[in-house]
Amino acid sequence: MASLDTAEPQATIRDDAGALAVALSGSWSADRAPRIEELIGEITERLPAEAGARIDLSDVTRLDTLGAYVLNRLKAREERKGVAVELVSSRPEHGILLAEVQVHDDDPPKPHRHVGVVDILVDIGESVVRFGRDMVGGAMFLGEVVVGSASVVLGPRKFRGPSLVNQIELIAFNGAPIIMLISFLVGCIVAQQGIFQLQQFGASAFVVNLTGILILRELAVLLTSIMIAGRSGSAFTAEIGSMKMREEIDALRVMGLDPIEVLVVPRILALIISLPILTFISAMAGLVGAGLVAWLYGGIGVDTFLARLQSVITWKHFAVGLIKAPFMAFVIGLIASIEGLAVKGSAESLGRQVTASVVKAIFMVIVVDGLFAMFFASIEF
Repeated sequence: MASLDTAEPQATIRDDAGALAVALSGSWSADRAPRIEELIGEITERLPAEAGARIDLSDVTRLDTLGAYVLNRLKAREERKGVAVELVSSRPEHGILLAEVQVHDDDPPKPHRHVGVVDILVDIGESVVRFGRDMVGGAMFLGEVVVGSASVVLGPRKFRGPSLVNQIELIAFNGAPIIMLISFLVGCIVAQQGIFQLQQFGASAFVVNLTGILILRELAVLLTSIMIAGRSGSAFTAEIGSMKMREEIDALRVMGLDPIEVLVVPRILALIISLPILTFISAMAGLVGAGLVAWLYGGIGVDTFLARLQSVITWKHFAVGLIKAPFMAFVIGLIASIEGLAVKGSAESLGRQVTASVVKAIFMVIVVDGLFAMFFASIEF
C-alpha cells in the first residue's frame, strides 16, 4: 500500500454558490508531474468565467517546488484573464513555499517610451559619464602598469621571460600568415581601383605613388592593428577574464604575486615588440600585391614598379608606420587587460567584456592614427 507522501494527487471539484471549490489531496510533487498537469487541465476547463475559484491545499500530503510552481502558474494565468483564483491551506509550510515560488513566465510589457528631447539629452549625458569613468579607470590602470613595469625594471628577476617569448610567438609568429594574406589582398584591391581611376587621365604610372605611400604610412599599420585587436586583444581579455572568473587572480595575490607584473606587463611588452614586426611584414605583402596587380592590369613591369617606388618612397614614409605601431600596440594591450580584469563571475560578463575590448581597441587605434596624422602633418614629416 502506498504511503501518504507518495499517494496519487487528487482534486475534488464542486460548485459552491457559483464559484468553483477545489480540494486537493495526495502528493503534488515532481514524480507525479503527468498526473498533476492532467488535474490542472481539468480545473482550468471547469473554471467559471466570473465567480472564480478557491483551491484548498490542506489535504495535500507533499508539496514541492514543481507542485507550487504549477499552482502559481494556474493562478497567474487565470488572473490575467480576470478570473479570481485563491490558494488556501491550513498548513503554513504550503503558504511559505507558494510565496517563494513566484511565477515570472510572462513579464509585463514595458510601457511605450516616447523619445523626446529630454530623453536624448539623458542618453547623451549617461554616455558622457560612462566615457569619463572609462577614461579615469584607464588612467588609474595605466598608472598600475607603469608601476609594475618599473618594478620589473628595478628587479629583473621578477620578469617572466618565457611568458614574453610565448606571447610573441602567439602574436607575431602565429599571426603573420593571416596578416600577410589580408595585406596582400588589400594591396591588390587598392592598386586595381587606382589603376582604373588613373587610366581616365593617362596617369596609370602614378598608381605606384598611391599604393606605396598609402600602404607604408597608413594601411599596413592600420590593418595590422585592427587584426591584432580582434585576434590577440580578444584573446588577452578572454584569458585574463577566465582567470578572474576562476579566482586565479585572487590566488596570485594571496601568493604575494602582482597580477600586473605576471599577466599584464609581459602581454603588453609582447605586443609592443610584435606589432612593428607585423607592420613591416604587412607593408611588404601589400606592396607585393600592388606590384602584381600593376603588372597584370596596368602593364607596369616589376623593374619599372620597383624603380619608381624607390624614387618616390623615402625613409620618412617607411618610418611613419613603424613609429605608430608601438603606441597602437600599447593601447590595444591596455584596453584588453582592463576589460579582462573587469570580468565578473558569469559567462555573459566574459562575452560582454571581450566584445567591449575589441570595439574599444579598434576605435582607439583609429583615434591614435588620426592624432598621429595631424602630428606628422604639423611637423611636415
